[in-house]
Amino acid sequence: MTALLDVRDLRVTFGPRRRPFVAVGGVSLTVGANETLGLVGESGSGKTTVARSIVGLVRPLSGSVSYDGRELPYGTRRGGELQRAIQMVFQDPRSSLNPRMTVAAIIGEAWRTHPVAAPTDRSEALEQLLADVGLDAGVAGQRASQLSGGQCQRVSLARALAVKPRLLVCDEAVSALDVSVQAQILRLLDDLRQRHNLSMLFISHDLGVVHQIADRIAVMRRGVLVEEGPAGEVLGSPQHEYTQSLLDAALELNA
Repeated sequence: MTALLDVRDLRVTFGPRRRPFVAVGGVSLTVGANETLGLVGESGSGKTTVARSIVGLVRPLSGSVSYDGRELPYGTRRGGELQRAIQMVFQDPRSSLNPRMTVAAIIGEAWRTHPVAAPTDRSEALEQLLADVGLDAGVAGQRASQLSGGQCQRVSLARALAVKPRLLVCDEAVSALDVSVQAQILRLLDDLRQRHNLSMLFISHDLGVVHQIADRIAVMRRGVLVEEGPAGEVLGSPQHEYTQSLLDAALELNA
């Protein structure tokens, strides 16, 4: 498998140099082309810090993040192509969108930020984007504050897709949604991955959610990976007691 994303020995610390808090303590992982890797762990395990390091929002202490064979610099030093290629979908769809902006303006802002991805006919492209994420064209004129949580997350996905990425980093992208809406968004994500040839890093605290979408699963605890493998193997025969505890919790919730 060719790695589209390659994270090597990533270390991230916060706080004073003399007594720093180690949020990520040497994590290595890969995401292949057209693959979904599920990164699982409880709150505080460091998985969101890994995600933010990948998209350039957090500066790592050491290690490397490479995309398609190219090592990524931190933050705004990435060129437009690399910024566009990796897009993040955040946990709370309402807080990730400006409530005063219309959906059309939100998508338009993405095209202004990445003009190379802007289509010639924006009206037609906007309508197609909304259709791709299961929204009616009439939503374009509505403000984000008028939409439901599920609709807001679909708009977030449309905004990400507008700039034609190859990798989506989904950080707890369904955890703020009702269970029935979660299932809809998970099916949508899997459909989008196939239709747009996307790779995906899907982050969640819930193994029950991850098993619905991931090809492989990596389990994170206290800043390090404790287990990784094909989803069927990790879920069917977990090797680490922490993975088993996460699986037991998911089974109890679904009982």
